[in-house]
Amino acid sequence: LKVHILVIDDGSTDKTAKIAADSGAEVIKNYSNLGYGTSFGKALRYAVEHSFDLMVSIDGDAQFNPEDIPELIKPILNDRADLVTASRFINKDYYPEMPFSKFWGNRMMSFLISKLIGKKFYDVSCGFRAYSQKTLLYLNLFGKFTFSQETFIDLSFKGLRILEIPIKVKYFPSRISKISSNLFRYGINALKIIVETYRDYRPFAFFSYISLFFFIISVVFGSILLHTYITIGSFHPNVWSGFVGGTFLFISVTFFIVGISADIIKRVRVNQEEILYLLKSCLLYTSPSPRDRTRYRM
Repeated sequence: LKVHILVIDDGSTDKTAKIAADSGAEVIKNYSNLGYGTSFGKALRYAVEHSFDLMVSIDGDAQFNPEDIPELIKPILNDRADLVTASRFINKDYYPEMPFSKFWGNRMMSFLISKLIGKKFYDVSCGFRAYSQKTLLYLNLFGKFTFSQETFIDLSFKGLRILEIPIKVKYFPSRISKISSNLFRYGINALKIIVETYRDYRPFAFFSYISLFFFIISVVFGSILLHTYITIGSFHPNVWSGFVGGTFLFISVTFFIVGISADIIKRVRVNQEEILYLLKSCLLYTSPSPRDRTRYRM
């Protein structure tokens, strides 16, 4: 068993890279801040290219205890899960002492993701996770700002097993998070990634909801015109409502057609994702010897 420790230095101005390298870790340094999601993508690509059997990601803020890693990887080793994520909110005894706004924001984000994928999750924003080899090969992420929520949607729609386990976290009240220091900005960026991911995997449902919204508006204006005709026997003076209703009906039909077209394109993407998975799998057999395969921890 060989453990690799990889540190992603996302454009830090301190001695992070030097200290990590001097301590024996492998370091990938971004010479400018590229974002949490981009940095994780580099770690993911590194793990796949080196045919690692397992990867554990842990944030560099010392909130999580590395001694909990065995508990995190156990369900994967026992073939009970493909992704195991630490959960700060599944057990009330483990609730961290964080500001109410952040606590509420995390719970609302978990509620939204749970509704989108149809399964209850309590903490979709935690960065302390274990990934099986199968998960590493299947993950295909696009978000640059963060990857936490996108991972849940991506893997759930691909049918992989996600398991939450309660983990204690150490919260530092005086520390300012670089990612969620501005909750409004964090929420907007995270929602953008969520919406884009849901659009890509459920395009017909996504565009149908938009189509339904405009259809309801068209019905409202159409009803005004119809009521006028029934009441006074003429479309005048509410002819305008007919034009407005017709415009929204046209927009509704347009989005519905876009949804059908996008659903067809989605089938092409599903095939491409499967081909990409198979190509990544081929990398596992490029090592000179099975002994060269290693376990990986970030």
